[in-house]
Amino acid sequence: MIKPVILIVDDEKSARDGLVRALRKDYRVFAAENGAIALEMLAAHKIDVLLSDVRMPGMDGISLMQRALKNNPELMCIILTAYGDVELAVEAMKLGAMDFMTKPINLDKLELMLGRVLKAKRIELENEQLRVQLDNKYGLENIIGRSTVMQEVFDTIRQVAGSRATVLIQGESGTGKELVAKAIHQLSPRTKGPFVAVHCAALAHNLLESELFGHEKGAFTGAMERRIGRFEKADGGSLFLDEISEINASVQVKLLRALEERQIERVGNDTPVDVDSRLIAATNRDLKNMVDEGEFREDLFYRLYVVVITLPPLRERQDDILLLLNHYLSVFNEENHKQFEGFTSAAYDLLAAYDWPGNIRELRNLVERMVVLTQGKVLDVKDIPSHIYEKINADNLGMSADLTVDEMEKQMIIRALEKMGANRTKAAEKLGISRRTLHRKLNQYEID
Repeated sequence: MIKPVILIVDDEKSARDGLVRALRKDYRVFAAENGAIALEMLAAHKIDVLLSDVRMPGMDGISLMQRALKNNPELMCIILTAYGDVELAVEAMKLGAMDFMTKPINLDKLELMLGRVLKAKRIELENEQLRVQLDNKYGLENIIGRSTVMQEVFDTIRQVAGSRATVLIQGESGTGKELVAKAIHQLSPRTKGPFVAVHCAALAHNLLESELFGHEKGAFTGAMERRIGRFEKADGGSLFLDEISEINASVQVKLLRALEERQIERVGNDTPVDVDSRLIAATNRDLKNMVDEGEFREDLFYRLYVVVITLPPLRERQDDILLLLNHYLSVFNEENHKQFEGFTSAAYDLLAAYDWPGNIRELRNLVERMVVLTQGKVLDVKDIPSHIYEKINADNLGMSADLTVDEMEKQMIIRALEKMGANRTKAAEKLGISRRTLHRKLNQYEID
């Protein structure tokens, strides 16, 4: 495993050598006695962390940090200062330092600080890599996914887009069926035509027929003028019927005819109207079972069942959860003028264990809520709404599903300590909290 690289800058040889000896086991360490030599080393080596004293002859630590950050904005800087120079250290943080520590140096605290700083850098790099992946590899018309099942969905979308075949999209609510329909339309030769969506479950049965096929003036009470239906509005483009399982028997008959003859009749007029619209349908129900139970026409079912795309629920897409979290974090950062850098590993572990009954829609809404209500630079476990804890998949966490939030937190702490061999520093890092916070919670929950 590649060791992180640290540059120690201090004009006091004893202090400099002591830090080198203390850190070289876990880090690759360089040392410099002044700012000029440090700049040469920064130019010659890829340094992860600059650990610099404030007061030095010639170039002081803050000036060194500013010049170093100008050449390498990704450099992580920690300032070392005497107790009386704390105000200087605070000023350094305003200018770009990640943290500061007063002398004499407590090595345990320094190692914890280095771990936290490097972890923050790793999260930032991972998020940047994920953003690149989202832009260049794992997206298709705003659909996010790198899992095997989603790559298969992408392949099917590309294959079917160029045809005129009817497409049936199956999947639970919130899995992104309309996004798939839009992607098919955008990748098709009909992309310059309209994309018209109808959410069948949102319309009363007596209105759906008129909505789809249109009506003539006077066709029924309240029909004050001719209305063009969605089939005609989608002429030359694509018509998306969401929750097609909800249409009644009479509309099913007219829909079947429209698919077979590419003609429709407006309500109140038996003159056929030619239409050239590609039908894409979606449902969260099993249409085959509905046919068997007499709730859906078998002939219409087979007209729809030409190309079938089945979207997996989010709980079956573990590889995509971090991608989706970071995608929506970027979206809501921009919308709310926030600058969150990402999620802590503990927050991600918890969200990855959740079974997401509302699928992508639920994840999207959760991220928006966290961005709006949270202060800070990263989103942590404490920022996740309490109802998520209560619904965590019991099998994944090995805990009782009816634990309270406090009981669940206590169990998570106990398990983290067990996994880390009772090492409190490592357990705190695993949980995404400071050692001080862990110590407070150990006392709170009376954990020995």
